[in-house]
Amino acid sequence: MRFEKGHKAATRRHIIDVASKRMRRNGISAAGIAGIMDEAGLTKGAFSPHFESKDALVREALASALDDQQHRLDEDQRRGLDLEGAIRRYLNRAHLDDPTGGCPSAALLPEIARQPPSTRKDYEKGLRSYVATLAALLPDADAAASRRRATAIFGLMVGTLQFARAVPNAAQAEQILEGGVEAALHLARVPSP
Repeated sequence: MRFEKGHKAATRRHIIDVASKRMRRNGISAAGIAGIMDEAGLTKGAFSPHFESKDALVREALASALDDQQHRLDEDQRRGLDLEGAIRRYLNRAHLDDPTGGCPSAALLPEIARQPPSTRKDYEKGLRSYVATLAALLPDADAAASRRRATAIFGLMVGTLQFARAVPNAAQAEQILEGGVEAALHLARVPSP
């Protein structure tokens, strides 16, 4: 059977998209190849023509999720979103309720730390890009100081989202989110000399 030109690339992209969502929903360890391929509507045997290993798929799925997150922040920035808007867009009810389509850091950070160095290096590259975009929204003139503060702000945002997802009480989760917004905005202020 012959496939149309681009079929293999489109199938690969589909597998990556399904894997990225499944990993954010269930975790990297719980997202097995058979389940990913089944959810993609493919047989397990269709995996090996596209990826050499699960580790390779994890790297690509994580990179894809980070790229999507970066793209959304870049688009928001082009539309004039300021740092407070970026923080509130991240720490909100919709993001809280959508780990599958949300931030891979908030969904997977403990598991990312256990991945092979190549995966962690790819994650670090995506993290640096996102933090650089946040840093550009800070009022600091010192680029190094902006990156440090943007890293701290993002860490606070990720932790806040994880914390809010862990509590079963919706009102408590909302309070956690709002407290995270307040703390992140406090960190974003230019320190007085």
